[in-house]
Amino acid sequence: MQCPQCQGSYPYQDQGQWVCPECAHEWDEQTSEEVQVVYRDSVGNVLAEGDHVTLVKDLKVKGSSQVLKIGTKAKIGRFVEGDHDIDCKVDGAGPMMLKTSVVKKA
Repeated sequence: MQCPQCQGSYPYQDQGQWVCPECAHEWDEQTSEEVQVVYRDSVGNVLAEGDHVTLVKDLKVKGSSQVLKIGTKAKIGRFVEGDHDIDCKVDGAGPMMLKTSVVKKA
């Protein structure tokens, strides 16, 4: 559960309402179900499916000796729940899962 106002990750429930301790925003349970997740890149830009992004750091590809260099381009296919939240196609490497913290909107 995240705060719909500041995207804080520490909201708690208090007598049927949700409270965010980071920004003091309060909302009821019905609106908490309607909250959409907003994905942001490493510098805070909002990402959408179909956007082109570039890597902001070198990445070692797990199970391979390949290294993806800074500036490598990728196209976002979709967003998924979990640790690696971008399902994308990386130029020269094929389909891959990446974290939003290692990409920047191109």
